[in-house]
Amino acid sequence: MTTLFEARPAAVQSARSRHVGFHWPVLATIAIALSGCMPATTAPLAQADPADPAAPVKRVGYRSTIAPYSSLRPATPAPWRERNDSVTPQKQDR
Repeated sequence: MTTLFEARPAAVQSARSRHVGFHWPVLATIAIALSGCMPATTAPLAQADPADPAAPVKRVGYRSTIAPYSSLRPATPAPWRERNDSVTPQKQDR
């Protein structure tokens, strides 16, 4: 039984020494840690400070959402009987 406890760590150590590779989790952790040290923006990409009252801003324009609307309601409605008679099918005499 003790030989099993001694053989297993020896096999693991042997496999580790054969596989000396790149450790992606370690690299990712280092990259994330170093990205916190980077500035938020660089000078060419930075824009005017929004808290600065002297900062230039674009002019605000107003466009009405109902500007092209015009009422299509007639001033006085036509008599309904005449209007109904004008659109009903005519009787055909045989």
